Amino acid sequence: MAETRQEPLFERVAIVGVGLIGSSIAHAVRRGGLAGRIVATDASPEVRARVAELGLADEIVETAAEAAEEADLVIVCTPIGASGAVAAEIGPNLKPGAILTDVGSVKGAVIREMGPHVPAHAHFVPAHPIAGTEHSGPDAGFAELFDGRWAIVVSESGTDAEAAAKVRALWEGMGAKVDTMTSEHHDLVFAIVSHVPHLIAYNIVGTAADLEDVTQSEVIKYSASGFRDFTRIAASDPTMWRDVFLNNRDAVLQMLGRFTEDLTALQRAIRWGEGDKLFELFTRTRAIRRGIIEQGQDTAAPDFGRRATPQTKS
Repeated sequence: MAETRQEPLFERVAIVGVGLIGSSIAHAVRRGGLAGRIVATDASPEVRARVAELGLADEIVETAAEAAEEADLVIVCTPIGASGAVAAEIGPNLKPGAILTDVGSVKGAVIREMGPHVPAHAHFVPAHPIAGTEHSGPDAGFAELFDGRWAIVVSESGTDAEAAAKVRALWEGMGAKVDTMTSEHHDLVFAIVSHVPHLIAYNIVGTAADLEDVTQSEVIKYSASGFRDFTRIAASDPTMWRDVFLNNRDAVLQMLGRFTEDLTALQRAIRWGEGDKLFELFTRTRAIRRGIIEQGQDTAAPDFGRRATPQTKS
């Protein structure tokens, strides 16, 4: 957990879209004393009303354009598919020196959609927090979501260094560890570590649901921990993940091609009883799991698919 700042990093922070990530940012920004004032908006009147009830922001407005007025930092937390339209609405209201950032898990498409709407007197610094749960909505957020997790700040050739440093400081102030990547490298990395695993989870849970000789009640009743983990991932926000796959299609298809080749080789090893090949693969993949634990990205504690709280980070 980061320490509370003596002086806020930004006087006015606007959060556009108050789902899991947006509400968690509100909690974490307030906890860290990172903003003098938080203003929030969401396309849904019901969400805006709930944000007011939860006290997540100092001010709630109806539109993204209103939220951006006089903001030092605007954080777009909408689905990726809406990012271009939101940026078009925000752009004219960005004051000189303002920073526009986002939280999308695809960066190339976001830059293409949002970048043209950022005026020359403002700065665009895309970002991506590697944290989340299968829950959504303003009630799902909590300040600790980003503690000890990674956040990626995207730096391209034209990125303003001072603005990038402030976005980095924001994420560090919310408890995250920060790394920097280009958008192209980011999209390739997260195609394999996040996007393809989610696609596999959606697919295997869908396959289980469609099997004619296994009833859905049996699938639910006898689920082993592996399948339970798949269902947790497959419960993620469908709008968000639809947009992820449509907007990172080249990198996802590239990684799916490699995965399909490796899966075919594994199928062949099982068919021909090549135990040595299976053992070699399983030993190598076990070492990856140990590396994740050593990096602090998970714990070695067995939970058998059962977490005590909904605050599971993916």
